[in-house]
Amino acid sequence: MSIKYCEQHKDCEQRRLYRRFCAALVAIILLALLIVLIVWLVLRPTKPRFYLNDVTIVCLNVSSSSSLTVTMQATLASRNPNGRVGIYYDRADVFAEYRGAQVTVATALPPVFQSRGDAIVWAPFLSGANVPLQPYLAAALAQDETAGYLLVTVRVDGWIRWKAGAFITDHYHLRVRCPALLTVNDGQGSYGSNAGGGPGYFKFNRAAPCVVDV
Repeated sequence: MSIKYCEQHKDCEQRRLYRRFCAALVAIILLALLIVLIVWLVLRPTKPRFYLNDVTIVCLNVSSSSSLTVTMQATLASRNPNGRVGIYYDRADVFAEYRGAQVTVATALPPVFQSRGDAIVWAPFLSGANVPLQPYLAAALAQDETAGYLLVTVRVDGWIRWKAGAFITDHYHLRVRCPALLTVNDGQGSYGSNAGGGPGYFKFNRAAPCVVDV
């Protein structure tokens, strides 16, 4: 047997071993993905449900230069509807919007783990000082206050993970939108007897169901 033939035979064996190794590696990866998929389909994790229980406006003032100063407290509740899956809230920021414009700075909620079927309540303070408003938004806010009804939206933006036994998923983007209707001076507006604000000037009337996207 010639030296050249031996070298060719070794090359063939090396290529054959390399192909077997690649095939085994691909099979292991596919098997792992299949197991993850089966676990996911069996457990079927459901996104959390959010509820806006209350919004209390402590201060709301629009200056002549169309800048807004506002302080409010929002009471939010989250329930985990899953019977076998827990939820990690690794990061969640809460802020308020008026007609699509953010009017408070984001307030960070503490990271927390929500076990199966559990409920969590947060009551963060949301504030914004001298927030610039477009002139049309300042005019719309004054009109809403005069009319006696104010609609604000409490938003949650964060990242969550699901946990089933020892299996923990990657991060998923959590987006929550909770509209809240408030009456101004018991619906009489700024021309009523309590014009100028004060305790009870803004009252939480009702909230539409929160929209949750994951």
